[in-house]
Amino acid sequence: MSDLQRIRPRDRDTILQSLAAGVVPRRGQQLIQVGRAEEIKALIRDIERIADGGSAVRLVIGEYGSGKTFFLHLVRSIALEKGLVTMHADLTPDRRIHATGGQAQSLYAELARNVSTRTNPEGGAIASVVERFVSSAHQVAKSRDVKTSLVIQERLHSLSELVGGYDFASVVDAYWRGHEEDSLDLKDSAIRWLRAEYATKTDVKKDLGLRNFIGDQNFYDQLKIFAKFVVLAGYSGLMVSLDEMVNLYKLSNTQARKSNYEQILRIVNDCLQGSVEHLGFVKGGTPEFLMDPRRGLYSYEALESRLAENSFAKDGLRDLSGPVIRLASLTPEELFVLLSKIRHVQANGDESKYLLPDTALTAFMDHCSRRIGARYFQTPRNTIKAFVQLLAVLEQNAEASWKELLGHVEVEDETNTDNMDLQNAEDDSIPEIADADELTSFRL
Repeated sequence: MSDLQRIRPRDRDTILQSLAAGVVPRRGQQLIQVGRAEEIKALIRDIERIADGGSAVRLVIGEYGSGKTFFLHLVRSIALEKGLVTMHADLTPDRRIHATGGQAQSLYAELARNVSTRTNPEGGAIASVVERFVSSAHQVAKSRDVKTSLVIQERLHSLSELVGGYDFASVVDAYWRGHEEDSLDLKDSAIRWLRAEYATKTDVKKDLGLRNFIGDQNFYDQLKIFAKFVVLAGYSGLMVSLDEMVNLYKLSNTQARKSNYEQILRIVNDCLQGSVEHLGFVKGGTPEFLMDPRRGLYSYEALESRLAENSFAKDGLRDLSGPVIRLASLTPEELFVLLSKIRHVQANGDESKYLLPDTALTAFMDHCSRRIGARYFQTPRNTIKAFVQLLAVLEQNAEASWKELLGHVEVEDETNTDNMDLQNAEDDSIPEIADADELTSFRL
């Protein structure tokens, strides 16, 4: 591992703490990335196509604990390096892509809070994107000796052809007026609108003089507008990452689930047909979410036909050109490299401080294999968690022997708790996720 660089203490602590808790680190993913090279290459081609004015949509499918979230984080990091703006959010019972009770607005608000750029990778970058746009317009206005608002209107004219584009342009212009008039309230109101934080027309009218705001009814339309806007601001495009898509699969209301799948179909159609520009989606879900014929995406015939895998890709052959990417299991060799990289991170990149020899890594893998069988290659999260905990004990107890500790290491099999309540379902009356839409007609 001598070719690896020394690790910064901040990155080291972030990675180890996250892995020990079984979650994805927010920084330093490249230090522990192994395998899945072909899948990464396929997503890089998507990112390049988005930057070139095209569109892309991918469903990243993998078992619970197989590394979907890590993969999505890595894809976002690559997109940022390529000059794209990224937005990301996890779907929850209160956040989904189609609703009438505020859940779609809540999802957009979460996406807007997590707007990231290369210089602001941790999120919260929506204000800096707007600032970059108006600053560029101001420079052009000075060179032409015209008002900045005129240049802003000219540049945003192309948005007027999109649903909601006029309001979006008005909000950006209001941000500039707030800057010009030194009105912090006006600038804050504009950012609040862009973050989908308004809930009533009265408040929007009072603060910005507009009648509309970002809500359930225009969730996807606003994403298309924002994709065009970030390009006008000087970025290469927009990548939207949605994880935990299984929450749509768990909706107990059949009509609500169908409406969300129709929204997914709309996105898939637009991206595959090239109806949108500089916009890409990457969504993480489980095999059940995709293939269940009663509740999954395959229960919607139009989606099944578009997402079906290549019938010729069998017997080890793969086709990564379609919308669905299935995360392959890690090979024993790849898992060994992963454990080696974690060991390297734990030692701050200093080989002389390794707490375990290579033989210990092999012994640990054998131990895991005996405990949970071949599934530890498919869902490595608990294996990694146990390995980081073993390193932590060795680091804090110099007298401890890894050979003795190894016999006491417990590695749990990864279980998919997302779908446990659905396995014995006979109809769609299971209240896994109550649907707020059902309450709209309820009266006392």
